[in-house]
Order: sequence, then C-alpha cells, then structure tokens
Amino acid sequence: MGFNTTAVHGGFVDESAKAVNYPIYLSSTFTQPDTEHEGEYCYSRGNNPTRASVERAVADVEGAKYAIATASGMAATSLILELLNQGEKLLINNNVYGGTWRFVSNLLEKRGVSYEVVDDFNTYDFAKADDNVSMVFIETPSNPLLDVTDIRRVVEEAHKRGILVVVDNTFMTAYLQKPLDLGADIVVYSATKYYVGHSDILAGLVVLNDEERYQRLKFINNTLGGILSPFDSFLLQRGIKTLGVRLDRHQDNAQKVAEFLEKSDAATDTYYPGLTSHPGYELHKSQAKGAGAVISFRFNEDRYDLQKFVAALRIFAFAVSLGGVESLICRPSTMTHESFSRELQEKIGITPNLIRLSVGIEDAEDLISDLQQAFDAARK
Repeated sequence: MGFNTTAVHGGFVDESAKAVNYPIYLSSTFTQPDTEHEGEYCYSRGNNPTRASVERAVADVEGAKYAIATASGMAATSLILELLNQGEKLLINNNVYGGTWRFVSNLLEKRGVSYEVVDDFNTYDFAKADDNVSMVFIETPSNPLLDVTDIRRVVEEAHKRGILVVVDNTFMTAYLQKPLDLGADIVVYSATKYYVGHSDILAGLVVLNDEERYQRLKFINNTLGGILSPFDSFLLQRGIKTLGVRLDRHQDNAQKVAEFLEKSDAATDTYYPGLTSHPGYELHKSQAKGAGAVISFRFNEDRYDLQKFVAALRIFAFAVSLGGVESLICRPSTMTHESFSRELQEKIGITPNLIRLSVGIEDAEDLISDLQQAFDAARK
C-alpha cells in the first residue's frame, strides 16, 4: 500500500465494537488469566493497547518491524543514549537539537561515556575514530543550519567498524526520508512536531528492525517510565493519518517562502535544502523525496531592526518548536540552542541574527505578505 493509505489504515483494528478509530484504553492495569500466566497487557507502563496500536502504525509507515512511543522527543533520544555503556564513545554532528546537546554535554560524562563533535560527517575519516566509538548520532537536515549528511556513507563507514548508526529524522518524517532503508540501525523522532502536527501534545518515537535491540529498549523504557499516555497515543495516531497531505502543503509553502527570502535583502543567507543554491541540494535529493518545511536565514541587521521585525509579525508566531499547522519563527541562539556555549555557537554559525522558520499550512501568499510587511516595518 502507498504511504497515505498505510497512514490512514495502519495500527490495530477494533474487532470488538468495529469502531473506525481504535479506542483509548484509559486503564492503568488489566485483569490476568490465572496465577501462572500473564496476558498481553498487564500494566500500562509496560504495554497499553492504544499505545501498541500507534506503535504498530508508526512501524507500518516506516516500513519497519518495531516502534516505541515515548513521552517526548527527548525521552526517545534519552532512551537511545541509554544503549551506551561505560567506557564507550559517541560521535555526534555539530548542530543538533539543543535538548540533545544538553543531554550529551551534561549527562554522558557522569555515566562514564565520552563524546566527540564532528563538524562534517561527509568527510569524516572513520578509520581514525577511537576504538571505543560505539554509536553515531546524526540529524539530517540538521537543526538549525539545515546541513545535509550522506546517510549511506555514514552507514557504510560506521558499520565497517561495528558502530551503531542513529538518525534523528524529525524534520523529514518517514514520508520524506527513510533512514532505515538507507542502512541506519535506529531512527528517532520528536513526534511532537510533524507526526502530531497540531502543537497540542508531546511525543517521541524510536523505530528499528533488530528484535534483540528492540527488546532491550522496551525493557529500558518500561524501567524508566518515559512512556506515551493512552490519550496522547490516540492523538498521535490521529495526526499520522494526515501526515502526508499536511507535509505536501508544508513544503510547497516552504519552497515559496525560501525563494522569497533568497531574493530579499532582509536575508543575507537562506538555508533550505529545496533551494538549488544549498550546498547539500543534490545529496538531499538522492536520499529524500522532499525538502521539508524548516528554513533558516540570517537577518540583515545592517538594514533592518530585528526587534521591530518580530513585533510586526501578524501570522508567524514567535515561539519555539516546529511541525504544527501554524507557522512559527524563532531565534535559535537564545531559544532552541541556548544550551550551546557562546563559543560553540560561534564556531558552528548559530549567530544572534540566525532566524529559523517553521512554515505551516496557511496560504503561502499570506505568509510571504506577513514577512514582507514586517520587514518593511523594521527597515532602518
């Protein structure tokens, strides 16, 4: 079946009442058959029918065997990083989600795990990697500079050394990019973003094919308790049903907005993998079927006032997050990536005038008009 058909019909079927939507099981515990046997569902932290249904749906749209739904995107990332053992080392690309960096830079060391920040995995020499490297964690396109990493290359080189490859695919979703098909071992998502799509719940996902690793992650997730609630599982599955049609509109709008920004003197640089001027344009096209709907640009503070620009916006909301139907705008250096030191921000290029847009599904003409009138209001 095609993606949209799978998205609508994936997950479990309600055999008892024949409901079109699989029901919400708001029960913390379940009756067991007898003293010697345990049923499929025992306690909702370990397993819940509604959560199991959305996990099945997620695996279906990814073309994967297993999925785990967590309480947030960071719960999903934290779950994966629990696979690292004392004495091992993590490789991570230099611009990733700020919460991921907060975990890596603050919590790994006390667990006896080291890490190395890699500026460009497309040229990184894995033959020179330390022998204790056990995991590579990449985002592509990256957050917030939209750098594109060659997933196939990373997988090929990492696997030669027995290194696990994890891809944060939040910006793309399985609709636009499938890292497992490109050889990655695990995919993680902040499902809060495009999978949910309406900015109303937090959720995370881990998707993989290896049964032994899946059972290990299920054990860890049950032990730590970072599970997705039944009600939020229901809303996540509802969001998945419209994921494809929403993303079609998201990225159609984003392409138009990016082309507008590229021509505007208010933006000195525009970062969007759907622009032919993007250095990763061809590479991204080779591994994804769309450019997504996140754009970053550098605000021209020589000619425009940033505070006046933000204050003048009428449709774009000045807020963190992305992937909802509404358009958002933020400044990564102080909002999403404040956990990066000022020195690291400068090294990477997360400057105070770097602005990130999450382009929603409104009418593109209205979004462009909103940006233009705000630029006009901010002209010095």
